[in-house]
Amino acid sequence: MAKEISGYVKLQVKGGQANPAPPVGPALGSKGINIMEFCKQFNARTQDKQGKVVPVIITVYSDKSFDFVIKTAPAPVQLMEAAKIQKGSKESNRDKVGKVTWAQIEAIAKDKMEDLNAFTLNSAMSMVLELRVLWELLLTVKLLGKTKFIHLNINEQCH
Repeated sequence: MAKEISGYVKLQVKGGQANPAPPVGPALGSKGINIMEFCKQFNARTQDKQGKVVPVIITVYSDKSFDFVIKTAPAPVQLMEAAKIQKGSKESNRDKVGKVTWAQIEAIAKDKMEDLNAFTLNSAMSMVLELRVLWELLLTVKLLGKTKFIHLNINEQCH
């Protein structure tokens, strides 16, 4: 017989760096989960993603046991890594803070394909392009031998 699910917890934690401090401790403690056990398992499974933000969905069962699924890094984080920037633009309508190539957008879309609600690579790439975060960047696209810059205005913070 399957265990009864009592709830879910969604967190974004740096890979290999989970500890009982906020936000992990309070989120799991309120559900009655063994926080140290989660931290040990999470850190063991995310050793290869050391320091990168990793979303995790924790399924909590009625007997206080848990399972968790690790997702791919958020696309805005991957875009920032591809553009080699640390933070977004202070004035998103004026300051351009980085450049991302079409090949980089395609690589991010391929990586995120399993987590996105998309059936084709083109629709996944369009989802990556439509992301809204607190910074701005230019997309370099080669069309018919000419380089064109598509200005992406990305205004809202991704959660």
